[in-house]
Amino acid sequence: MARYPTNGLTLAEANGIIAAALAKGRELDLLPLTVVVLDAGGQVKAIQREDGASLLRPEVALGKAYGALALGLGGRELARRAQSMQGFMNALSDLAGGRAVPVPGGVLACGADGVIRGAVGISGDVSAQDEVCAVAGIEAAGLVAETGDAA
Repeated sequence: MARYPTNGLTLAEANGIIAAALAKGRELDLLPLTVVVLDAGGQVKAIQREDGASLLRPEVALGKAYGALALGLGGRELARRAQSMQGFMNALSDLAGGRAVPVPGGVLACGADGVIRGAVGISGDVSAQDEVCAVAGIEAAGLVAETGDAA
């Protein structure tokens, strides 16, 4: 039987993260969400956009996940650094082609061993609520969510 590399998250894990994140959004009666899951190599593993989600939600969700993965830090820490290290974060944005969005809602998905397996970005409601849904999705997949704040 041939084995193929997963580069972090499997498709089944990514789809499970999205399903649980969207379910959390419906439970909280949030605005329509878009969820992007990246593997450890920064490639899109899965994406879903709820009916009614506004035009640029996929790009914003991707930017939240991409920024977290790019620096290995959760979105909350990226937001703090955007405030205190504006020059660095501007350079990061330039290097990333504008894809890094340093706000809550970008969450690293880690194994129990602390190894980053991928990242989740959600956009649609306020960033703090997007983050709640990302954490719910990651934890439902049996992974550890890293938001950028101490647990």
